[in-house]
Amino acid sequence: MGALKLLLLLILVSLSLMAAAGKSPRHRHRHRWLEAHTHMKKLNKPHLKSIKSPDGDVIDCVHMAHQPAFDHPLLRNHTIQMRPNFHPEGVFSDSKVTSRASITQLWHLKGRCPEGTIPIRRTKRDDILRASSVESYGKKRAHATVKPSSIDIDFNAQNGHQHAITYVEGGQYYGAKATMNVWSPKIEQTNEFSLSQIWILGGTFGEDLNSIEAGWQVSPDLYGDNNTRLFTYWTSDAYQATGCYNLLCSGFVQINNDIAMGASIYPISSYKGSQYDISLLIWKDPKEGNWWMQFGNSHVLGYWPAFLFSYLTDSASMIEWGGEVVNSEPDGQHTSTQMGSGHFPDQGFANAAYFRNIQIVGGSNNLRAPEDIATFTEQPSCYDVQTGKSDDWGNYFFYGGPGRNPNCL
Repeated sequence: MGALKLLLLLILVSLSLMAAAGKSPRHRHRHRWLEAHTHMKKLNKPHLKSIKSPDGDVIDCVHMAHQPAFDHPLLRNHTIQMRPNFHPEGVFSDSKVTSRASITQLWHLKGRCPEGTIPIRRTKRDDILRASSVESYGKKRAHATVKPSSIDIDFNAQNGHQHAITYVEGGQYYGAKATMNVWSPKIEQTNEFSLSQIWILGGTFGEDLNSIEAGWQVSPDLYGDNNTRLFTYWTSDAYQATGCYNLLCSGFVQINNDIAMGASIYPISSYKGSQYDISLLIWKDPKEGNWWMQFGNSHVLGYWPAFLFSYLTDSASMIEWGGEVVNSEPDGQHTSTQMGSGHFPDQGFANAAYFRNIQIVGGSNNLRAPEDIATFTEQPSCYDVQTGKSDDWGNYFFYGGPGRNPNCL
């Protein structure tokens, strides 16, 4: 009789576990939906005006004092610095360069945000639900930055991240500048991305890496489409817990009412056609210690407060410029996700992607040409980089590629 009771007990336990398992997916889905909804409400601040962009985005005009930065406990009583104390001297003049049509953001076609507000791309619930977890939304995977001089060049060891970059290291750098043309690279899998950016780096490339990043990207997973978008990123612990894209966490303090982080750039370059580029400048205010960002020649966007970082509270030890993609293909196969224009650098202007007038900010707050520029790419047959120098373009390079091709499998 004892054995029969034990058997019945085991059957009841098994049935209970099966019933719980049957309800569990619905319960988990409901819980995640509520988590996403709560996080969305936290990110989307009260706005004075909203603008419906032609690409489907909604841009909210949020009072400057109510932006996400001030969710950070150390910024609760922060006085916004409305302008940098110093601008780097010797900004490269584009007067010698053939004039190009002005580049803007797509939402500008439908309106602008008033003074005293900042434009914020509204987060949708589906944006958050596309992430692997609510906590990971708006964040890069850990160890997403490469240190070219010390890594083992092994594709399988790169966690799917591949680069085609130029870089300088070994000095003290207080900022960087570049002009890059803007493309719409094709993405094979929705969990892959393609970007072109500047990296301002400090630390040991271990768990304490500090990084400030800005450029353009195509990321279906993050934005839900294949539009080319302006973006920023920061981390103070190698992408583990701190930092995020754009304004998706507290940190970056925006002061500009004209440019929205994460919004679509318009227009973009076309193969063998018109070329459109953007200029980005990131520099450290020598008085306050904050890291500032400027878009174009006149749009000072805002700053990353110095306290967010450890190594970058002093200076950067490395600057990188170039492209990065994520390859999610298994078993060593290669994605066909494009970098830059999707064409190799040897195809040159109007065909390949470029960075021109790359500069660094020195200790005396002056912009100057970098010395001892090096290049790096994991697989040149997939994505490559070629440097050059001219009177009009200063130090420049072409970069990118198609990914999978007969020489890159």
